[in-house]
Amino acid sequence: MKQRLDRNTIAMRAAKELKDGDYANLGRGLPSLCALYIPEGVIFQSENGLLGYGPLVMQDEIEKAELYYVDAGGRFLTPAPGMAVFDVVTSFVMISSGRLITILGALEVSEKGDLANWNAGTDALGGTIGGGMDLAVGAKRVIIAMEHTTKEGKPKIVKECNYPLTAKECVDLIITDLAVIEVAPKGLLLREVAPGWTAEEVQALTEPKLIVAEGLKEIEL
Repeated sequence: MKQRLDRNTIAMRAAKELKDGDYANLGRGLPSLCALYIPEGVIFQSENGLLGYGPLVMQDEIEKAELYYVDAGGRFLTPAPGMAVFDVVTSFVMISSGRLITILGALEVSEKGDLANWNAGTDALGGTIGGGMDLAVGAKRVIIAMEHTTKEGKPKIVKECNYPLTAKECVDLIITDLAVIEVAPKGLLLREVAPGWTAEEVQALTEPKLIVAEGLKEIEL
């Protein structure tokens, strides 16, 4: 079986989309790992009321953890010079302002960029919608970081979402353990593939038709 990118490598590639001067919100789970790879000059925002925080606290450095410094997923983080702490109402005003880039996880993304990343807690895959809807419609750019398929091997990039929608036609870019795919007006544009993978192999694990970009290349970190 061919090797896929691990979760940390997906997060590293997603973090590469951010640049100096960007304000970014990281969703729970895999997207929160992007805080481990903060590009210089990027300011992270957490929906529970933090702006400008530092890297996550890893298990082998738990002595650095402070009870009140956690992200929206409950993971300990390190404060940074100038970090601001504020109420959730202020946080969601920021989220809906169109100034943030958000990196979110997903259960499914459709060929039109519809996002489904909640399931009302009906199974073990996820819970309530939380702030996902606000982030999906309020951010100026929505990046999805996720595995390409389910544990059973079913595509998570689909023609139409089966799970309840978080928002319609909101996704700009999908980064998985197999590929980097742009949601373009003409369809899903395959820009990068994981090392050792071909466009045909990625297509076989993707429900909608992919458009192979000119200059298709391996994922770069």
